Amino acid sequence: MDEMTPLPAAFYRRPAREVAPDLLGRFLVRRLDGGRAVLRIVETEAYLGEVDRASHAWGGRRTGRTAALYRDGGRAYVYFVYGMHHMLNAVTGDSSDGTAVLIRAGEPVEGLEAMARRRALTNRILAGQIAGGPAKLCQALAVDLGLNGSPLQRGPLTITQGRPARPGRIVTGTRVGVAYAAEHALWPLRFAEEGNREVSRPWPWRS
Repeated sequence: MDEMTPLPAAFYRRPAREVAPDLLGRFLVRRLDGGRAVLRIVETEAYLGEVDRASHAWGGRRTGRTAALYRDGGRAYVYFVYGMHHMLNAVTGDSSDGTAVLIRAGEPVEGLEAMARRRALTNRILAGQIAGGPAKLCQALAVDLGLNGSPLQRGPLTITQGRPARPGRIVTGTRVGVAYAAEHALWPLRFAEEGNREVSRPWPWRS
């Protein structure tokens, strides 16, 4: 199957902990202003809905902000944090789950110049500077709240077949920045392609 073929909605309608590692190596494709930018996903985190203290759906919370979480899997859930950063998630499961996968990092495949410009990078580009973190990734692809709830099979933002990571190269670790979730912060729900220098720090392996 062609690497630019969008993943079907059925791909996402599984538990987040299954979808998260399966997204590694897939292409995140952004179409904007007549151009195209592509990142190969190299790091993700799963959020398990109402049973997960780190999830926006913890305890069954439903707000205007989280409405997109309660859609059938295969849509974008974009939110804004700290008054400055956007975060992109792929909604998983069905409309009752409130589960999602955070797209944490990507490896540039196409459209490097446009992504560097959006990131205001003018010098030599080092590993991780384009999309080595969820906020950087959204800035590089111009992902904002206007894409919240949009389908990931068509339109300006899609996830395609890409070049999946080999199972033997997928490593796991604990999620980043969720210490408030107490024991749930220790769940091994962070997934990355081992050795890929575009993965955000701290890496889930020793280097």
